[in-house]
Amino acid sequence: MKINVEVAGQKYEVEVEDIHARPVVAIIEGERFEVWPEAGTTSKINSSAQPFISIPEPEPSIPVHRPTMEHSGGKDLTAPLPGVIVAILVREGESVTHGQELCTLEAMKMKNAIKSNRDGKIDVITVNVGDQVNHGQVLMTFTE
Repeated sequence: MKINVEVAGQKYEVEVEDIHARPVVAIIEGERFEVWPEAGTTSKINSSAQPFISIPEPEPSIPVHRPTMEHSGGKDLTAPLPGVIVAILVREGESVTHGQELCTLEAMKMKNAIKSNRDGKIDVITVNVGDQVNHGQVLMTFTE
């Protein structure tokens, strides 16, 4: 997401990676900054300059119930971050083991292996290769 900010009277276009992350990572003219909006503080990564950056709160949206996968092995496998599905390595009905890679999600030009946190059988795959997914979106469901 790109926003415009003003620092000491100078305007900048700022690219924000994930407004909901803490700290928020902002890129200004190719330099990365960590921003803590709640505290109103900012720190430039590997630098002593510390401009103040104000980021507007996101507009409220309609609440969406997103089931999450329990650490002990819930029924739904959800996206740990937003991105694009670039590979699905299993099929519906296939038995999988704990730690087995099930799909690959690309986020910010990095490929992330999404692994099973339980032994089980894949009931439904709710995404396809090329789908854009949101954080918490169900990717696959295990049978009970």
